[in-house]
Amino acid sequence: MMNLRRVAAYFPAFAKGYIRNPLGLFMSLIFPVILILIFGAVFSNTGGSQVPLTVENLDHNSPASVEFLAALNHTGAVSISMVSPDVGNLSTYLAHNDLSAGLVIPAGFAADLNSSPPVPVHLLVFTNPSSGSEGGIVEGAVQGAANAENLRIAGGTELVIPVNLNVGSQIYTYIDYLVPGLIGFSVLVSPMFSMVNVSSTWKRDKLFRQLSLTPLSRAEWLTATFLWYVLLAFISTALLLGVGRLAFGAHVSLTLLSLPFLVVGPILFVALGLLAGSVSSTPESAAVIGNIITFPMMFLSGTFFPVSLFPSWLVPVAHALPLFYVIDGLNAAMIFGNTSAAYVDLLVVLVLAIAFSVVATRVFNWREE
Repeated sequence: MMNLRRVAAYFPAFAKGYIRNPLGLFMSLIFPVILILIFGAVFSNTGGSQVPLTVENLDHNSPASVEFLAALNHTGAVSISMVSPDVGNLSTYLAHNDLSAGLVIPAGFAADLNSSPPVPVHLLVFTNPSSGSEGGIVEGAVQGAANAENLRIAGGTELVIPVNLNVGSQIYTYIDYLVPGLIGFSVLVSPMFSMVNVSSTWKRDKLFRQLSLTPLSRAEWLTATFLWYVLLAFISTALLLGVGRLAFGAHVSLTLLSLPFLVVGPILFVALGLLAGSVSSTPESAAVIGNIITFPMMFLSGTFFPVSLFPSWLVPVAHALPLFYVIDGLNAAMIFGNTSAAYVDLLVVLVLAIAFSVVATRVFNWREE
């Protein structure tokens, strides 16, 4: 039976050992803060030659709206894909489907332009602040097509007017999308790098064997370890939210639905790090395995760049990475308020955490020979 008193007694000992490691503290608390300062200040992103643009035509494919979309497509800057008006609010649709740009042609588009005198029409252009250059391309292309339409209809009088909005909200900016990504980053980095090192070096130095001779059990050691990294995740989250708000005016806040990700996420990556270190013969090989696992997740899970901007062949790779579901769930919970998507992501993270924990504890040798 697990003895919670022994867990409570061992917890501060493990925490002190972690705190005394400058590299561990740097990677878990300081490095994410440096990243948020750099990316928040630079506010840059990458883009492709053609940006995917989702269009909702509420004017029932009237000749004027079809002609406008043809002119927009002729710019060569965007790749248009149509959705049915039945999807409802396009901003919500884009947020739920991880799409970065959209355009709404309002009902009465043709009637207003063909009336006498013509009535100005507002096009709703949705872009994602986390993909700055792509959003600029979309806005420029729509504005160019609108200018051409205005010149054709009324000699340059502004009648077709693009209105630029953000996907999911009208107030969120790049920093708001970056904060959940960096929270996921810190949830990954601290447990993974530390547990790979602990499980491999302690095995080499026979520390696990010495612990096995004490009253402390394997389950108690793991519980104390899990609790420490969960606490560290909350501390790192508080730091990132504080820096994001104070330095850049971020609008993101911790929500009730985001809390489970700060508990289950560290458990998942503690188990993954323990597994990587346990199957390695030396600390050096453990470090290699840990890096092979960790670095793709850092850059391909939506930490810094939206997955929607990845090439189509790379998107399934991102969806195969555990960190993707942590970051996607945090975005759904903290930005979009998409509870159904957050619950799906949380279920995936929970299943992976259980699976890796079971495998890791079976491989992990507590009583070494």
